[in-house]
Amino acid sequence: MPGVLNIPVLNTADASFDAAFQARLHWSGDTDVAIESRVAEIIAAVRRDGDQAVLGFTQQFDGLAAATMADLEITQAEMKAAYDALPDAQRDALKQAADRIRAYHEAQKRASGQSWQYTDADGTLLGQKVTPLDRVGIYVPGGKAAYPSSLLMNAIPAHVAGVAEIIMVVPTPRGEKNALVLAAGFVAGVTKAYTIGGAQAVAALAYGTQTIEKVDKITGPGNAYVASAKRRVFGQVGIDMIAGPSEILVIADGTTPADWVAMDLFSQAEHDELAQSILLTPDAAYANAVIAAMDRLLPSMPRASIIERSINDRGLVVITEDMAQACEISNRIAPEHLEVSSATPHQWEPLLKHAGAIFLGAYTSESLGDYCAGPNHVLPTSGTARFSSPLGVYDFQKRSSLIEVSPQGAQVLGKIAQTLALGEGLHAHAESAAMRLKS
Repeated sequence: MPGVLNIPVLNTADASFDAAFQARLHWSGDTDVAIESRVAEIIAAVRRDGDQAVLGFTQQFDGLAAATMADLEITQAEMKAAYDALPDAQRDALKQAADRIRAYHEAQKRASGQSWQYTDADGTLLGQKVTPLDRVGIYVPGGKAAYPSSLLMNAIPAHVAGVAEIIMVVPTPRGEKNALVLAAGFVAGVTKAYTIGGAQAVAALAYGTQTIEKVDKITGPGNAYVASAKRRVFGQVGIDMIAGPSEILVIADGTTPADWVAMDLFSQAEHDELAQSILLTPDAAYANAVIAAMDRLLPSMPRASIIERSINDRGLVVITEDMAQACEISNRIAPEHLEVSSATPHQWEPLLKHAGAIFLGAYTSESLGDYCAGPNHVLPTSGTARFSSPLGVYDFQKRSSLIEVSPQGAQVLGKIAQTLALGEGLHAHAESAAMRLKS
C-alpha cells in the first residue's frame, strides 16, 4: 500500500520561494559514464561487424536467438495480419487516432512545407525548394511497455512529408511482439521493420549493415542507452531530440474538479520516477483539494509506486498571486505539457510563450494529446521548449535555396560580391564574380 504523498507546497509570496523553486526544478541529464562507455563499444561493433554484431547484441539483450537478420524482420504481411486480428474496438481506435494525426500533419504540410520562389526587379530568380528526406529510422520502445502511439506520432508525419522509406526498429524481449505496435506500423505506412532495439539498433540505422540501409534521420524515444547512442551518431545522421523525463504543468483557476487535475498530474508521474508534475494556482484551498484527491486516488493506480516516487521526489504545488503570475512562472519552466485548466483559458493563452504543447480548458486532458487529438506528442522537455518545437512534417523535410541570376542581375550582384570578397582577401571569389561583369 503506497504511503501518503508528500508533495511540497511553495508560495510565491515567501522570501525563500525562488531558491526552493529552482532546487525542485533541477534535474541532471548527465549520462552515466558506464552507459556511455558501453554504448561506444556497441556502436563500434555494429560499424565494424554489421549484421553479426546486431544479431549478437539482440540475442544478448533481448534473448532472441536469430540465425539471420531475416529472422528479425517484421514483414508487411505480418503487420497487416496484426491489424486485421485486433479486436474491433482497438482497430477502430487505432484507425481514428491515425486519421486525426494524419489530418493535422497534412494541414501542417500545406501551411509550411511548400516550395516557393520569386523574381526580383533585375530578373533574378530566388526561392526555396522543399524536399522530403529519402529514408528515416523510427525507434519504438518495447522494453518495459509497448507504445503504438509513439509509432503513429513519428511515422505519420514522415509519411505525410513524403519520405520514401520508413524503417521501424522495436525491441521484442523474449520474442514477444505487440500486436498494436505491428498494426500501428501498418496504419502509419512503415515500409520495413526489424525486431532490434537499444544502442545496436541506433548504430545499425546510422551506419547501415549488410541488411539495414543507412537512414538520413532517426526519431523516437528510448532508454538511456538509446539516448546516448542518438547523441553519438548525431552528425552522421539527423536526430529529433534528446528527451528528458516527461513533464506536466497545470495552471488552474479552481473551476475544474480537483479529481480531474489530480489524475492529470498522475498521467505523467506514472511514466517514470523522474517525471515531473507541477500545479500552479492562486487558490490555496483548491490546491489542498487537489492534494487530498491525489492521496485518495493513489491507491487505485496500478502504477502507484512509480507515481508516489515521482510526486514525492519531483512533484510541486505553487500558490501564486494570481493567474497572470502563474503564466509568468510557467514561461520560466517552459514545460513539455501545459494544461490551462480554467473557465477562461483563452484569456491566459496569449501570456504563454514557452511550452511544447498547450492544452486549453478543463476538458482538454493531456492524455488526449498523447493518443488521438492530432498534434504530435513528441515534445521538447527539460526547458528546451524555449527554443525547440514539437516533432512535425518539417522534421522530415529539408530546404534547398534556389538562385538563378539573370545577366542584368549579375552586373549588380557581381560588383557587390567582388568588393566584399576582396575585403575578405578571397581573390578567386572576387574574380569569379568579376568575370561575369560586362566590360
